[in-house]
Amino acid sequence: MTQIVSVHSFRGGTGKSSLTANLAVQLAQRGQRVGVVDTDLASPGIHVLFGMDGARVDGSLNDYLFDRRTIAEVSHRVGPPDLAGEIQLVPASVRAGEITRVLRDGYEAQRLVRGLRDLVTAHDLAVLLIDTHPGLGEETLLSLAISDTVLTVLRPDQQDYEGTAVLGEVAAGLGVHRQGLVVNKVPATLDTHELRARVQDAYGAAAVGVLAHDDDLMLLASADVFTLRFPRHPLTTAIGETTDWVLAGAAP
Repeated sequence: MTQIVSVHSFRGGTGKSSLTANLAVQLAQRGQRVGVVDTDLASPGIHVLFGMDGARVDGSLNDYLFDRRTIAEVSHRVGPPDLAGEIQLVPASVRAGEITRVLRDGYEAQRLVRGLRDLVTAHDLAVLLIDTHPGLGEETLLSLAISDTVLTVLRPDQQDYEGTAVLGEVAAGLGVHRQGLVVNKVPATLDTHELRARVQDAYGAAAVGVLAHDDDLMLLASADVFTLRFPRHPLTTAIGETTDWVLAGAAP
């Protein structure tokens, strides 16, 4: 049975897309067939991490939503060829006209739902990761509603803390019972064990990852998936904790 995971944040800049890409790679390294869909139609970007030039992408989620192509026609196999599993990415368009059309006209919400289900069937996916738009827009609520699992990414920041509480309540109200928190960009001066305990107590959800701020990640500047470039790095190991948690939800 496919596990559908929404990777979400209340505000932008949390590292949500980077985490999604790293989870996809680590899951595929463990033999999983993984789908990644960029539903952040207003500000897409996860394709960059997989080495795709947005201006040259032949087929995007926008093409599917506006009935120009099937969902299978806009999925792209990404990642190195030696992965034990595979990654199928459905990027969103970076073309200004496509972004403007979505913002102006919207799209049929149920078509997105059908597309996600068709993608799962077309590639026999074990895990589908949805890289959401930050906040609580229509497409985000839709993604949450069809998800088995919600993974919320936050920084140790008061605005993120408040917003994360709202997200947790909304997800629970939509019937999502499996929620995990990943605290990202944690300064070295903070005690990670104390931070994890405080976050779990505050939100009543498991802190399934505490990721330190890292200069190597910043210098990489989205030129690659961190896990691939630095397979033995402590940050890669830390992300593995979150990967383990996602895999546990896919277990029969």
